[in-house]
Amino acid sequence: MKALVLEEYKKLVINDVPEPAVAPGEVLIQVHSCGICGSDVHGYDGSSGRRIPPIIMGHEAAGVVVKLGAGVNGFSEGDRVTFDSMISCGRCRFCRSGAPNLCDDRTVLGVSCEDYRRNGAFAEYVNVPAHIVFKVPDSLPFNEAAMVEPVSVAVHAVNLTPVRLGATALVVGAGMIGLLTVQALRAAGCGAVIAADLDDSRLEAARKMGADITLNPKSTDVVEATKELSGGAGVDIAMEAVGVEVTVATAIDSVRKGGSVTLIGNITPKIGFGLQSVVTREIAVRGSCASSNDYPACLDLMAGGAIRCSDLISTAKPLEDGPVMFDRLYNHEPGLTKVILNPVA
Repeated sequence: MKALVLEEYKKLVINDVPEPAVAPGEVLIQVHSCGICGSDVHGYDGSSGRRIPPIIMGHEAAGVVVKLGAGVNGFSEGDRVTFDSMISCGRCRFCRSGAPNLCDDRTVLGVSCEDYRRNGAFAEYVNVPAHIVFKVPDSLPFNEAAMVEPVSVAVHAVNLTPVRLGATALVVGAGMIGLLTVQALRAAGCGAVIAADLDDSRLEAARKMGADITLNPKSTDVVEATKELSGGAGVDIAMEAVGVEVTVATAIDSVRKGGSVTLIGNITPKIGFGLQSVVTREIAVRGSCASSNDYPACLDLMAGGAIRCSDLISTAKPLEDGPVMFDRLYNHEPGLTKVILNPVA
């Protein structure tokens, strides 16, 4: 089969590689569409340390089942499917308690690090365990179905956050995850959503995705603006989708007493924030990692139009154009749009 292989950092080559073997409990999927994640970009240039060459990257995909491993039930050849990017063991206490994203032995498709190596979906075929595979509604195109992984990140974060009908929310960072979080907050019943970002084109995208108000820190004090917009109290909840100290501080300082802050971004490994402000105002600060059994709900939201991904996809090209397309993603404004690798014409 054809696959886009990261042979060395900053060198992608389309190679003929063996078709993956299908172990018991697995399914073989013919990949129709695969998105390029920001983590793949950082894997491409070596900055993440989690794409040690050679590796076939790619973990945001959708396609058709072409082969079933022994013991697989509930799927048939020809089913339109997508799959989780994270492979959980299904046995540890976290998996058994319904939190597979916290699995002690999790691996991720398209990732190679010191602990494991797992080829991904920048290829004609990929093998995945059946327990992370989900059927795709017929109304949802493959290109959009491939977006369910980033959608699930946003939906999971909102599900962890105490959102009440009519709540006011601030989303700090209007990259891909931030834009999807704006839509997920709307679907959860928020009454007013504010988006903040340094890039005006991202803020325009946030307005199209449902943000009522957009703020650019270059020209506006986001904390003061949110307080003014909320009668001096601050917003009920803040979703931080960047992961640097200044944006986390903005999220914490913008919520009201007793408010909630959910941290999604993790660009930097360590940050500091004002402890006394959190303690004396009883702010709840929680982290959100990947997703956890959120795919079925995400697919329903996408199929029903509550979360729209079509406007966030910039390009769809066949596998043969993969390296050119990857460069285009690498050079465009990061996070604004997804590029979809489409190996099936």
